Amino acid sequence: MGLRAVIGAHGRSGHDGDLHRILFARGARGLASGYFAVVLGVELHHQGLPGIEVGLVLGAVLGGAAFALLGVRRFADGAGRRRCYLAGYLAQSTAGLVLVLSPWWWLLVVVSLTGALSGEIIDSGPFGALEQVMLTTAVTEERRLRTFSRYGAVGTATGALGALGAGLLQLVGPGATGRSSFLPIIPLALFGAACAWGLSARVEHAAIDVTSASPAPAIAKRPAGGETRRIVHRLSALFALDSFGAGFTVQAFVAYWLAARFEASTLSIGMIFLGIGVLQTASMMVAGRLGERFGLLSTMVFTHLPSNGFLAAIAFAPTLPVAAVLLCLRASLSQMDVPTRNAYVMALVPARDRTEAASTTGLARLLARPLGPLLAGAAQGLTLGAPFLISGALKGIYDVSLWLWFRRVPLPEDDGRPAVPAMRAKGAST
Repeated sequence: MGLRAVIGAHGRSGHDGDLHRILFARGARGLASGYFAVVLGVELHHQGLPGIEVGLVLGAVLGGAAFALLGVRRFADGAGRRRCYLAGYLAQSTAGLVLVLSPWWWLLVVVSLTGALSGEIIDSGPFGALEQVMLTTAVTEERRLRTFSRYGAVGTATGALGALGAGLLQLVGPGATGRSSFLPIIPLALFGAACAWGLSARVEHAAIDVTSASPAPAIAKRPAGGETRRIVHRLSALFALDSFGAGFTVQAFVAYWLAARFEASTLSIGMIFLGIGVLQTASMMVAGRLGERFGLLSTMVFTHLPSNGFLAAIAFAPTLPVAAVLLCLRASLSQMDVPTRNAYVMALVPARDRTEAASTTGLARLLARPLGPLLAGAAQGLTLGAPFLISGALKGIYDVSLWLWFRRVPLPEDDGRPAVPAMRAKGAST
C-alpha cells in the first residue's frame, strides 16, 4: 500500500492540498523518526555509555521537544502556524548536519534541546501539536476522527520503514555506521520543510474553520473559559502521568535494551520495529471505526489498558523471540488511543481554544516524559527489565483514572450530553 493510498482523500476540495502536504510532511518525519530511534539506541550502546548517561541523552531529546512546544503554545497563532512548522523542519535538518559533522557526542545533547529530534518511531511534540490543529481546520467535523486515524497510520507506517532502513545499514558496511549514519535525517527534514512551505493561509488561526460554516474568531488574547480550562488541565495531568510512564520505555531505550539484554543486531531490531510499525498502522486504521462505534473515550481506555499488561510482561521475557512477540502484542493495541485522543481533545474545546488545548496537553506529556528515561537508567540497577514493569503499572493507573474522571464529561459538539453515551449514539459525528 503506497503512502498516497494510506492518506486517501478527505475534506473539501479547497483544503485537499493542505491536507496532503501535512500528511506527506508527516510521512517524511516518520521516516526520520523511525530511523533515528534505532540508530540512536544502537549507537549509544556501541559507545559503551553507562545507564545514567543513556538516560541523560534520551531525556535531553524529550526535554528539547517540551521547550519547543512552549514556543508553539506562545507564538504559533500569532507568528503563524506555517512559519513555526517550517522552522521546525529547518531546525531538524540543521540538527542532522551537526550530528554528521561533529565528533563530540555531548553535542547530541545540545542539538536535542532544539526539540527537532525524536527518540521514538511515533514522535510527538511541537510538530504534532501544530498538525493537530491544522488538520482540524482542514476537514469537516464528520471526517475528523478518520482523518486523525489516517494521520496516525501514515506516521506509524513510515516510522516502521525508517526503522527497517536503519536495520539494513549493517548490510551496507562499516562506512554507514557512526556519525555518517545520521545523514538521511537531513534530506527527509528538507522534504518536510518543502511541504510546510507550500501550505496555504487556510491552516492559520484566523482562517475559515470547516467544522463550522463561519469564520473562526480572530486571535484571542483571553484564556479559555473557566470550565474548559479546568477540564483541559485535568486532562493534561492525566496525560502527564501516561507520558511519564511511557518515558521509561521510549523506542530508543527499547533498541538499547534489546541490544544490551539479548545482543540483538541492528538488523534484528529494525525488523522487530518494522513488525511493530505494521501492527500499529493497522490498529490506527481500525481505531477510527471503533471510536465511531463505541465512543472515543471507551476506545481510548479499553484498548490501552490491556496493552500495558503486555508492556509490563516484557520485563520477564527470557529470550529475544519472546520479547519480540510481547512487543508486537502490545503494539497491536497501544496506539489505538492516539487518533481517538486527538479527536477527543479537539471535540472537547471550541475552535478558538484548540491551539492552546493541543499545546497544553502536549506540553504536559513532554514535560513529564524526560524524567522517565533518567529514572529508567537508574532502575536498571535493580534489573535491566525494571523500566518495562514500572511503565506498564503507571500507564495502567492512567487508563483507570481517565475512565473514572471523564466518562460523564460532556462534549460541546454533542450538545452537552455525557461523552460515553453520546459517542455511542452519534457515531461519526465526533
